[in-house]
Amino acid sequence: MEFEYRNRKTVLIIDDDPAITESTRLALEAFGYDVQTAGDGATGLALTEERKPDLIILDMMMPKRSGFLVLETLRQLDTDPTRVIMITANEGNRHKEYAEQLGVDAYIRKPFPMETLIAEVQRLLGEA
Repeated sequence: MEFEYRNRKTVLIIDDDPAITESTRLALEAFGYDVQTAGDGATGLALTEERKPDLIILDMMMPKRSGFLVLETLRQLDTDPTRVIMITANEGNRHKEYAEQLGVDAYIRKPFPMETLIAEVQRLLGEA
């Protein structure tokens, strides 16, 4: 069991909505991922530095530091960029285009079917 645990992929969820965080965490854990969570961007960046997740699920609109600022910081600091899925309730294409310019790996609008998110996680982690 210990060997399997060490080889599990780690996903960090950075979102200020406890319902979305919890449902996403449970779904990812059911697929065998090790899941960490942060309720704001500043905490998310600190956890990223400390734990080096394989993938980040990042909400766009959050207190303390928006998803855009987190993504900008990640891309400036990381020579081997962590995969990032941005999730948002925002309908505008301008935000999607900006996220893509910053180097987001996937962009999903809320509400989303959990299967869509899981499929993107698996694709980005090379497990699809």
